[in-house]
Amino acid sequence: MKFNWPNTLTLIRIVAIPLIVVVFYLPAPWARPAAGLLFALAGVTDWLDGYLARRLGQTSSFGAFLDPVADKLIVATALVLLVQQDPQPYLAIVAVIIIGREITVSALREWMSQIGERAHVAVSFFAKCKTTVQIVGICLMLYQQPLFGLPVYGIGVVLLLVAAAITVWSMLGYLRAAWPVMMNRS
Repeated sequence: MKFNWPNTLTLIRIVAIPLIVVVFYLPAPWARPAAGLLFALAGVTDWLDGYLARRLGQTSSFGAFLDPVADKLIVATALVLLVQQDPQPYLAIVAVIIIGREITVSALREWMSQIGERAHVAVSFFAKCKTTVQIVGICLMLYQQPLFGLPVYGIGVVLLLVAAAITVWSMLGYLRAAWPVMMNRS
């Protein structure tokens, strides 16, 4: 296991998960904005760890494994919090789409790695867009309170719906890229 700045930032993101949960449920008027800001900081570490790993030449197998795990854990946790707090069917469906896509693509990548075809399912541009829109949307929904007169929660919902659409689109792209290999191996 190699500890360096990028991996440390990723571990901090994982450690932030229970902190976000605790802050989210605190009976204080500042709790939801604080949870949103903590999630935003975690989102920044997601970008920063990858940047530093490339910039400092500190990429590692451990980091390549840990980073997507941290991303999936924090997003799934936040989605569960949001659905529990606002149990609307559309929000539950969006959470299922996002979490289901993550499980599907992770399994697809694992299988493609096992057969030596991982390059077919490398991270796509749409997946990076999805992650950005998703992080901002979840951050705003966690923050919840209006800011400068803007309906922060509503804007977050719209962004999360957009992220769900991009999620489906990117998953279909991965499946389409892997389909010929899957058919040849079956």
